[in-house]
Amino acid sequence: MIALSVNLNKVALIRNSRDTTNPSVPGHAQMCIDAGADGITVHPRPDQRHIRTQDCFDLAGMLTVEFNIEGNPMTGPRKSDRSGVGDYPGFMALVKEIRPAQCTLVPDTDSQLTSDHGFDLKKDGDTVAPLIEQLQSLGIRTSLFMDPDPEQIRLAAQTGTDRIELYTETYADAFKSGKELEETLHFFMTAAEVAAEEGLGVNAGHDLDLKNLPRFAQIPGLLEVSIGHALTVDAIRMGLAPTVAAYQQALGK
Repeated sequence: MIALSVNLNKVALIRNSRDTTNPSVPGHAQMCIDAGADGITVHPRPDQRHIRTQDCFDLAGMLTVEFNIEGNPMTGPRKSDRSGVGDYPGFMALVKEIRPAQCTLVPDTDSQLTSDHGFDLKKDGDTVAPLIEQLQSLGIRTSLFMDPDPEQIRLAAQTGTDRIELYTETYADAFKSGKELEETLHFFMTAAEVAAEEGLGVNAGHDLDLKNLPRFAQIPGLLEVSIGHALTVDAIRMGLAPTVAAYQQALGK
């Protein structure tokens, strides 16, 4: 069965719009778990625009499901300029201390509104591979955020990563517009097949929602989806627990 990991970034973003602890990130994580989520995902960026360093430690102390921390492994320490918000220790330092079940490496920068491309391992492969080895030595499963490019996925296998996470915005756009949907879905199926040939597990995420998820869930060998933005928007309308249940149903559960 495909695991549903709920991304809590948007919950933290709402909290950060005020000087408050409401909504509670750990509290909403527990609500997701109680509703049947298989995991919790966060993406702490150096500017701490949504998930903050302390959130990661708070979640690590209470989660009873898989914890997936996403981020750019090349980001170093950064001093916080906000009162009451601790410093960012650097991504690798953070995950090495917390030791989540899974670490998804993403090549994002502060200037990106959200993650919008996978790794170019022709350029970054030699840098990424030793970082993967470090994480795996601590018992952390690794995943690389990748476009559905067979050549790049074969390079991902050479880094030693356990999994890849397919960046699914192109699929979501094709589903919404109805243009070239079958061709786009074929790209993702081919990418998943190449990953399987290379011994890689396959995760996916970005702009997946209740409408496009059932079709994408047919991708062969798909192990996990990470969903935050659409799930949070649906929860405003439907309530969090019914929304988590609806996403599980969309995955065929």
